[in-house]
Amino acid sequence: MTTTDPAMLLPDAATIDFARVHAADDVRALALSAARYPTIDMSLALDQIRGRQIAARKCPVLARRDGIVYPPHLSMEQCSGQRAAAYKLRLARRLLPPGSREQMVDLTGGFGIDFLALSLAFRRATYVELHPRLCAIMRANLSVLHREAQVVCGDGVAWLRQMPHADLIYIDPARRDTAGARTYAIGDCTPDVTAIARLLVDKATWVMVKLSPMLDWHSAVRELGCVAEVHLVSVGGECKEMLLVLSLQAATDTPPVYCVSDTGVCRFDTPDAVPALLLTGAPEPDMCLYEPDAAVMKSGCFGQLCHRYGVSMVAPHSHLFVSSQPVPRFPGRGFSVVSVSPMNKRALRQALAGIAQANIAVRNFPLTVAELRKRLRLADGGSVYVFATTLADRSHVLIICKKIG
Repeated sequence: MTTTDPAMLLPDAATIDFARVHAADDVRALALSAARYPTIDMSLALDQIRGRQIAARKCPVLARRDGIVYPPHLSMEQCSGQRAAAYKLRLARRLLPPGSREQMVDLTGGFGIDFLALSLAFRRATYVELHPRLCAIMRANLSVLHREAQVVCGDGVAWLRQMPHADLIYIDPARRDTAGARTYAIGDCTPDVTAIARLLVDKATWVMVKLSPMLDWHSAVRELGCVAEVHLVSVGGECKEMLLVLSLQAATDTPPVYCVSDTGVCRFDTPDAVPALLLTGAPEPDMCLYEPDAAVMKSGCFGQLCHRYGVSMVAPHSHLFVSSQPVPRFPGRGFSVVSVSPMNKRALRQALAGIAQANIAVRNFPLTVAELRKRLRLADGGSVYVFATTLADRSHVLIICKKIG
């Protein structure tokens, strides 16, 4: 393992003061005016300004803390958000009872949002990161936060091979190739978790693997093996992470799927075993229409969703659900159906009479939102919601709604 003098990698006092003064400035404009500030390390200063601006959105608890050092832009964009990290902490506390939370290891530290959250549950924590600058930043930030942890500057897989047994290992493989292009397949990430999956579960009671939400979770389970749980995490209506929990003792071929959203956690067991209920005909006025959260959509557990909440799918590929009565705590957005219109001009004129603006979404429909908005001549926004979709009989319709609540 290697070490590097942190003083060579961190912003000095003048750079920190400059970043504080210009905290709300446009970093692109500042970059163009760098010649006006010859005594300032502008590259480091821009990292601090841009980093704090991103943190205000992704991790406000850090953005509000003076003295936090931020990494280069790519590390800030790739790091987890505060809410996703907080969920991982809750998950670790569920998996491990209080008396068994001795040691956790993060093998791919990065900026360390997940590490800082997870380590709160353990008596001892180790952060492993290949890049000396990120290690220096973590040491500095641990000091600012008055926290203690072991910081190891070196290769995570090398550390894994020689480390003692831990209660939890966390690993977030880099989803960029050597040219900086995005990768999604597990085997194309660094490190390749499929190559070390057995070693990971040998070295820890539980392993959390963060993967791209673009992956199919069924394929990921087959590739990795030893999967005990699948967690699909959405924030602000967007699926941000796929988190697989690995365990030698608790692995199963049909792991439960946890869909995590801003409103709570929905668990689906044996997710492929239950067929979905299908609506006969078209939705009717005064029915309730539901759009599942992004994590539920990603799970594909529509059969269990139907049976648990008493809803029916509008059509096999439309991913919209209806019920005759409101459904409490449905994991998604709820609407009240005002009318349903076929796509002929006369019916559309009648259905949209008096409506000048609407929020439009398409589900299994031949037009994009932009194309449909142009055709309907509706401005964006307002209290009306229009879902363009295809029914089971393959007819195209608009379901015009108002939001419940």
